[in-house]
Amino acid sequence: MAAHNLKQSAREIFAAALRGLDAGRAVHEAVRLDHARLRVVDHDFDLNSFSNIYSIAIGKAARAMASALSEVLSARFTRGVISAPQRSAPLPSQWQVFAGGHPLPNEASLAAGWAARALLAAADSPDTLIIFLISGGGSAMLEWPRDERITLDELRATNRVLITCGAPIAEVNAVRRALSAIKGGALSALAPHAAQVSLIVSDTNPGALAQVASGPTFAQADNATQENANILERYQLGQQLPTSVLRSLDEACADAMNDSATQHTSALRRHYLLLDNERAKTLAAEAARARGYVVELCDDLIEARVEVGCRELVARLLHLKAQDAGAVCLISGGEFVCPVRGDGTGGRNAEAALRCAIEFATHADEIARAGWRVAALHAGTDGIDGNSPAAGAVADETTIRRARALGLDAADFLARSDAYNFFRALGDAIETGPTGTNVRDLRILLAV
Repeated sequence: MAAHNLKQSAREIFAAALRGLDAGRAVHEAVRLDHARLRVVDHDFDLNSFSNIYSIAIGKAARAMASALSEVLSARFTRGVISAPQRSAPLPSQWQVFAGGHPLPNEASLAAGWAARALLAAADSPDTLIIFLISGGGSAMLEWPRDERITLDELRATNRVLITCGAPIAEVNAVRRALSAIKGGALSALAPHAAQVSLIVSDTNPGALAQVASGPTFAQADNATQENANILERYQLGQQLPTSVLRSLDEACADAMNDSATQHTSALRRHYLLLDNERAKTLAAEAARARGYVVELCDDLIEARVEVGCRELVARLLHLKAQDAGAVCLISGGEFVCPVRGDGTGGRNAEAALRCAIEFATHADEIARAGWRVAALHAGTDGIDGNSPAAGAVADETTIRRARALGLDAADFLARSDAYNFFRALGDAIETGPTGTNVRDLRILLAV
């Protein structure tokens, strides 16, 4: 198998996994209407008991999910608020549509937060059913500060610091929740008497549904106050965050015991996972096996530091290949921790692909002696990698050699966080455009 075909095979495996991660189809499978009987996953609702059905849809998969819900409910659907990436496909008129920002909140994020809060406050009634459609990216796309003195510019500055400081997403979201009148169950708490169902496309770790979009329908943990203090100290955020934000965090700690998001209710609360990274890895494994690869899943490097994770992935790929004479595939997922060091264009996936290319070069003699070909694809299932227009990139054992022939210094691109432009010059960036779903990253490593 030629090297360029190996890279193409990795692309095809990734594309096959994406096709199976259709958020709209997942909603159609989860929500079924039969006259006055609505079944949501495993729960039946008698719609004769409900006067209204409302929805709040947020995140990168929100538009596909909202469209599907509207198709299922048709005239039964009352009204909804959606904050999602801007797309051309229109939604039914019942939806109030906002193009919330990502990765930083924008004016539309705040407008959507205000509209969602207003809808829920007005809709709070035992004869109301609220269906939340939640997906990754919702933390930025729907927002309203707990302290209304915090400006949008200060919110944006805070989010910029949080997402570039090297903290895993759970720690980023812990700080976000403390600042927000949306997150950590605060949105759900605005309608305590209404029945509520949350359908979730997860971009977080297994078993961490409360982290998706910072958990607008999950009450904040009791240990949040100490957790935030530890995070601020660990990443030295006290010197980087706006004064107003630090003040709000202090006040949130003082008010934690009285937070409305912790209130109890007897109304129905259900949370259902529709799609996640485990599903993405399973789909990729199926696609690889269909192409003749022996597959091994790697489940223990979910949030490793990018340099550690890439070194380990390449080592495991070479070990796997040494044990098998045929074609082998190593599949991993999650989000490597990848601090931003420069002002270049890229993201954690392009950087991971570049680091794998460097690892391949480090093992060049071993690979050449054995006559192997290797490739590593790293890409985000949302189609977006950091501040680049790509989903990620694919590398092989020739990447560093080809780059040198073009005068490209891999170490320089890493230092400037500019891995996208490195791979763009080689024709190996993966550009899918926004996919309408978001279940974290896929890492597909092949050897023949």
